[in-house]
Amino acid sequence: MSLLTDTPSRQMLCASNDMATVLEEVQFTVVEGPCITAAESGEQVHLTDWGTAARRWPLFSAAFRERYPDAQAVHAFPLWFGDYILGSVDVVSRTPGGLSVEAIEEAAEAADAAANALLPAQRMLLEEGEFPPWEPADVVRAHWADTHRAIGVVAVKEEMNADAALALMRARAFSTGRTLAEITADVLRA
Repeated sequence: MSLLTDTPSRQMLCASNDMATVLEEVQFTVVEGPCITAAESGEQVHLTDWGTAARRWPLFSAAFRERYPDAQAVHAFPLWFGDYILGSVDVVSRTPGGLSVEAIEEAAEAADAAANALLPAQRMLLEEGEFPPWEPADVVRAHWADTHRAIGVVAVKEEMNADAALALMRARAFSTGRTLAEITADVLRA
């Protein structure tokens, strides 16, 4: 589950397991995938054919399938609050064809309920600068404070603007097969 912010990046809030964490991390790193498309379009996205996915989101498809070749589908749901998209939530499935029509309807209802529950959290994060204790804490922290600090470090060191620094970090992550969170940790340790 991720929130949108006024930056080019989505901000992960939580992931239910390692596969979900990797799903979010890959999309955060390569800036493409079903969850990002759902957040940008406001429409549900149902990836059930990896051949089509490879054409639509080539970086996402390659990186995620390399780690989880048994993944069969990804379903992404926008988190709407009135006319505003707060973010998106995605569900990965190992079942061929993905979720049933009934399960998709239930997931959409759950996404609507989550959007209503997240509105106070979005205000807390974006307006008050507080950091809620969501899990996995190290990855969530990397998406919020640590990545932004690392972008500043790279921007100063490489004498470039923040957008270029973030792009450089993402390129390093993708070219090495690592996540942006791992690159962030390296930058901040140096």
